[in-house]
Amino acid sequence: MHFMGKMLLGSVVIGTLLSASMAIADDNKAFGWVEKAILQSWDIEVKAKLDSGALTSSLDARDIELFEQDDEEWVRFRLKLEDQDSGEVFSDEIERPLYRELAVRGAGGRDERPVVLLDVCMGDTIYEEQFSLRDREEMNYPLLLGRRTISHLGLLDVRNTFLQKPECGEDAELVPHDPADDQS
Repeated sequence: MHFMGKMLLGSVVIGTLLSASMAIADDNKAFGWVEKAILQSWDIEVKAKLDSGALTSSLDARDIELFEQDDEEWVRFRLKLEDQDSGEVFSDEIERPLYRELAVRGAGGRDERPVVLLDVCMGDTIYEEQFSLRDREEMNYPLLLGRRTISHLGLLDVRNTFLQKPECGEDAELVPHDPADDQS
């Protein structure tokens, strides 16, 4: 009888824990490992890979050059992105204040990349996030979202893709960049 009581208690505890974890999961949106995102400034819908192995998000940019404007460092770059909604190619030269420079170490050695702040719509929310700029022409996805961004989204379901449609209207919630967000 004592053994049966422990088993019953154990089943109740496990059931309660599972119910609690399911309730937490239901409160959060789930995103697949590939989603569509909208770059807000230009209203371009692109495919984004959610990559928990990367800390900082990355955007496909060409002809990247640093320059000074009003005693501040800026970066000029060219975007060439296919809009997933319309099929049109967006190509424009962009200028943004330099947020910081990112040192990346890999098999090819050390690389310095400029980082800018951009607004991206994921689901029904706009997130102001850090994006390192690099030529991703040879990559499958022009936009890579790293852990800093993923941590604001909700749950990452690595088994699925395209779980959330980007729909950010004028009254969409804006999650501003948090300079204290220095995850490692």
